[in-house]
Amino acid sequence: MVTNSAPDLSVRIGSLTLKNPVMPASGTIAEGMTQVIDMGRLGAIVLKTITPDLRQGTLPPRVAEYRDATLFSIGIPSKGPDYLLEHTLPAYAACDAPLVASVSADTAEDFGKLAAYISDPRIAAIEANISCPNLKADGRAFGMDPEATREVLERMVAATRIPVWAKLTPNVGDITVFARVAEEAGCEAVIVGNAILGMAVDAEAMRPRLGNVMGGLTGPAVKPILLRMVHQCAKAVQIPVIGCGGITGGEDAVEYMLAGATAVQVGTANFIRPHTMTEAVDWIADYCTRHGLSAAREITGALRPLHAPATAPTETV
Repeated sequence: MVTNSAPDLSVRIGSLTLKNPVMPASGTIAEGMTQVIDMGRLGAIVLKTITPDLRQGTLPPRVAEYRDATLFSIGIPSKGPDYLLEHTLPAYAACDAPLVASVSADTAEDFGKLAAYISDPRIAAIEANISCPNLKADGRAFGMDPEATREVLERMVAATRIPVWAKLTPNVGDITVFARVAEEAGCEAVIVGNAILGMAVDAEAMRPRLGNVMGGLTGPAVKPILLRMVHQCAKAVQIPVIGCGGITGGEDAVEYMLAGATAVQVGTANFIRPHTMTEAVDWIADYCTRHGLSAAREITGALRPLHAPATAPTETV
């Protein structure tokens, strides 16, 4: 039904209501972004991943660029939870948007302890970055093992009253298995997904282009893969799916929502065009108006079939 009033952009992520479906991906903004754009216009602000200990990150070079993608090997440099509570949260105090902390740890026990430690009323949700290595499983990422994923998320949910979101890795055979595990563990949302594992080589130097040899591929080139995974996960679970991967504007965001996402996270584009997120919010509002939608939530899962379903032949006597 067409309406002359401004569309309602709010979306529901578990127990949280966001003013709109757009937020940054963890690690793609810092406190200085408040001087560039109005962060209060975003649906939520996802902060950089922290770890229980101080970390410097991987050795340089950390970035290999391609035409439509970027390969990152950052290694989660972290100033620890105390810095988050004492410096990072106050830096966003004036922003009228809920803050989402992102955490990573080396063991399931430490994930739970970290979630408990940062359970602060200023934090609206905690994102579990489970793409990190599990030191008790020969370094295999938590997010690549369903039972390790379950243990991490159950410990986090038990340790805090703050909603837990699970950021899934696309580096698995069937991502819907992990989405279901997250739902069963008590998570209020899943983020689909993190970067795709890749590698770059300098042929002339006969060396890797990244200091850590391998890294995570992000940017527009990965969008078709993550878009497919969002569509699959949205059909597999009842909790909201947050789409992430290659979003460069409002049209990409709407594509993810049509495929089943309730909200989206903008990542690499923030390094290129800092206004990408606020422009995406405006684009979604205009899209709703152009398509006669009264609310952004009407976009979620509204993908139409390309072909009409086949009809059974009519029986004749």
